[in-house]
Amino acid sequence: MRQIILNGMVIGGGAPFILIAGPCVIEDEETTRETAIFLKDITGRLKLPFIFKASYDKANRTSMSSFRGPGMAKGLRILSGIKKDLGIKILSDVHRFEEIEPASEILDVMQVPAFLCRQTDFVIEVARKAKVVNIKKGQFLAPWDVKNIIVKASSAGNENIMVTERGATFGYNNLVVDYRSLPLMREMGYPVIFDATHSVQLPGGMGTASGGENDMVPHLARAAVAVGVDGIFLEVHREPEHAKCDGPNSVRLDSLYDLLSTLMEIDGIVKKMKADKK
Repeated sequence: MRQIILNGMVIGGGAPFILIAGPCVIEDEETTRETAIFLKDITGRLKLPFIFKASYDKANRTSMSSFRGPGMAKGLRILSGIKKDLGIKILSDVHRFEEIEPASEILDVMQVPAFLCRQTDFVIEVARKAKVVNIKKGQFLAPWDVKNIIVKASSAGNENIMVTERGATFGYNNLVVDYRSLPLMREMGYPVIFDATHSVQLPGGMGTASGGENDMVPHLARAAVAVGVDGIFLEVHREPEHAKCDGPNSVRLDSLYDLLSTLMEIDGIVKKMKADKK
């Protein structure tokens, strides 16, 4: 498997899993910064490699009236300040071609949203500009279909590609995770991330917003680490019930330490078993 080195952080190739975490969207600068500080502290104590995630514009909300964030210009300024002041790595998603160039100047990882993963020209252009590209596997795709997306991204000359599983459509307003997808996609030779929070989302389940079952997040995350992944993706919030986006599937910050500690124990066992077999 290809191993990505991002400013000293090792991703994939048997290395311990990384954490990608943060709020669904930038609600305001103060709470976003507070969340980043909290995550930096907790991952520092655990010695867990960490990338901070927050969206500056959620262009794929269920309703037109849903909160989308501060927009690209203000959002990137906020993320740039947090990155500089805290010395952490930053990930955010891009939705339009005109965002790619300015976002690439700030972001350590550029993310292709699930709904855009089949947009050939967009995927190629993001890969061309990104230091590292994280491609969300569409909930409408089989795991073996991801190979075609990887070919598109790598055609831009960028081999720093991660693929994220976020569940598959299961009837209406529901997702399900097929854990076979994780080893199947890892066989393609690139790091695989498991998004434990979007996997418990109930898309459009509340009529004008998506619902979710965040009490299921720990179960799915533990299973994914046991199967073997290179990273875990979590949307987090101090008070998920008051979050402006994806609250029903977000993890409460005060429960994070115990969850991450458990995941690290499982990861250590799994990775050691694989290393012993070599």
